[in-house]
Amino acid sequence: MSLNAQIPYGAYWSTPFSKWQGTLSHLHSVEFGAHVAKAELLKRNISPEVFDYGVLGMTVPQHKSFHGLPWFTGMIGAPNVAGPTISQVCATSIRCIQDAVQNIECDMATVALVATVDRVSNGPQLYYPAPSGIGGTGNHENLTLDNMQHDPLGGHSMLQTAENVAARHQITTEQQHDIVTQRQEQYQMALASDSAFLKRFMSLPFDVPSTNFKKTIATMQGDEGVFKANPEKLATLRPVLEGGTVTYGGQTYPTDGSACMIVTTPDKADELSSDKKITIKIKGFGMARAENGYMPEAPVPAAQRALTSADCSLDDIDAVKTHNPFAVNDVYFLNQTGYDSKKMNNYGCTLIWGHPQGPMGVRGVIELIEELVIRGGGKGLFTGCAAGDTGMAVVIEVSDK
Repeated sequence: MSLNAQIPYGAYWSTPFSKWQGTLSHLHSVEFGAHVAKAELLKRNISPEVFDYGVLGMTVPQHKSFHGLPWFTGMIGAPNVAGPTISQVCATSIRCIQDAVQNIECDMATVALVATVDRVSNGPQLYYPAPSGIGGTGNHENLTLDNMQHDPLGGHSMLQTAENVAARHQITTEQQHDIVTQRQEQYQMALASDSAFLKRFMSLPFDVPSTNFKKTIATMQGDEGVFKANPEKLATLRPVLEGGTVTYGGQTYPTDGSACMIVTTPDKADELSSDKKITIKIKGFGMARAENGYMPEAPVPAAQRALTSADCSLDDIDAVKTHNPFAVNDVYFLNQTGYDSKKMNNYGCTLIWGHPQGPMGVRGVIELIEELVIRGGGKGLFTGCAAGDTGMAVVIEVSDK
């Protein structure tokens, strides 16, 4: 596949991610994402007027989020920009990037804003009226908790999908904890030299606004909720499910935050880039679906299809970033592909900095870009899974003009 769309270097950002019910839990995710976007665009001297398309990704509805992307772009000063709001659970980010690329490729847009937001904390309590019910009584759903615990096709929890894959492929608790320890060590790379890596795309210290965005009520020094792995303590943890292998230390945790990036034409990418010597090409996408109840398997076939789309193989890939809600995901990926674990998830990943659903993939791609820039260029693969046993992947290439 030959794609023209590019990501201007530096034309992206992420907030720190905050643990469930933590420092960002009071903020409306759409309003917060727009608040941050306005500040980050100003910081980069990019006018909102440059956008002629946008896509908003979110998985947890917020008050009045029915209005979606046009509300977001209106708040950032781009009132004429239209576009869809996409929810594809944990594959939302990559689907949003693909949507932006498709609109660039078919000449329906020249500069697209990919905005991804989610507040998993304080998820909505939904009530579905049922006129045929006794007295018209309907059904209630805790959007966040209930859907994590119950797949409507199989009746199983998200955690059970990890246990299913662990059982099928004989993945042990010890293997999972080894991955957790390694991923924690890799995240420390991002914190070195006063979080120099994170500051390449994240404003730190980060000012946390009040609900009405009129004042600063707290300051974050970085991601909130990250714990430093202790192999001895990990070894004392028991599996969450009786007879299982996955402990609380071998899985991620819900977080809140937002992340955005610009996708555009080569000419505009050069204009909007903070370093015109760096080119970031989008090479191909892949999507796949695993057997029901085996979600952590999906990133592998999704990655394979993205690589085929990009006309390359895993041997050509210099760095991999995964959405890995369970350590099982990475163990399975490594077992199936033989890829070098040390070239995978450097500087951080979902397993470590948390799981805000919508924004995870955009932050992952941003970190992949920055890792490749530090390396002096190369090809990168991002792949991940999502509810419904699906997966999405993207291949990018960073080069020096």
